[in-house]
Amino acid sequence: MKILVTGSESFVGRELIKQCEKEDISVIGIDIVDRNNTNYEYHKVDICSSELAEIISEDIDAVIHLAALSKDSDCRDKAYECFNINVMGTLNLINSVRAKKIKQFIFASSEWVYDDFKNNEEKDENSLINIFNHKSEYALSKLVSESNLKQKFLHDKFNITILRFGIIYGPRKNGWSAVEEISNKIKNEKEIVVGSLKTGRRFIHVNDIARGIILSLGLTGLHTINLTGDRVITLEDIIRISESLFNKKSIIKEENPKNISIRDPSNRKAQEMINWKPLISLEEGIKTLDKMI
Repeated sequence: MKILVTGSESFVGRELIKQCEKEDISVIGIDIVDRNNTNYEYHKVDICSSELAEIISEDIDAVIHLAALSKDSDCRDKAYECFNINVMGTLNLINSVRAKKIKQFIFASSEWVYDDFKNNEEKDENSLINIFNHKSEYALSKLVSESNLKQKFLHDKFNITILRFGIIYGPRKNGWSAVEEISNKIKNEKEIVVGSLKTGRRFIHVNDIARGIILSLGLTGLHTINLTGDRVITLEDIIRISESLFNKKSIIKEENPKNISIRDPSNRKAQEMINWKPLISLEEGIKTLDKMI
């Protein structure tokens, strides 16, 4: 199998390519950073560029589109930049892919497309989303791109897989989630300040995300699938496990205990459709952070 990965030098992209090598999947990487001596074909090119079409060859089996402004802070109050890259860049890529008759397009979306979670409700891929509830340019850009891709499917009957990633963590130097941030502070005996210890997300290790992407290769039709953790992990859970692993006791300041924020997107469809479930527990995941925090 031969795949093209945009955002190949990103956190998820590097782990995905590592796993593809083990599965004997040939990779072409696209990103905007300088890279030398990669063991895969690499092109430095912007996804908004017309040069993109020249790189995509007809022998590619699938395109995995990871490239994006992927942090809310990078998009906040920068609607033009955010939509130019995340929406127009995606349209530019999908048009090039369709022209070459590539079999499958896999789009990296986000659990942030889901709007308000009320009363600790669990949501799945069929849950209704009210776009007017969104205040995040990043979430809106992903939701608009999802809608554009669904229109492409209706017109062309092209195989499109939308993967909504949960909150990803893992060994990296920056771009940390709450898991890396809290683990770092506990390991280095720094004060931890949180809103509510009961706030929780379905955190998911980058290794599990990459494995889920590979398992989605070959799907036909239009599918939207959540790749999220097996359960909601609270900030209190992260603190408790980190203290145990690093044999530390932290000073914790809880500023607003009653202001609890829970986001609970189900991964049941991924288990049923692609036989995927997270394999890395929070404890095992935090152990992988040790050298980076």
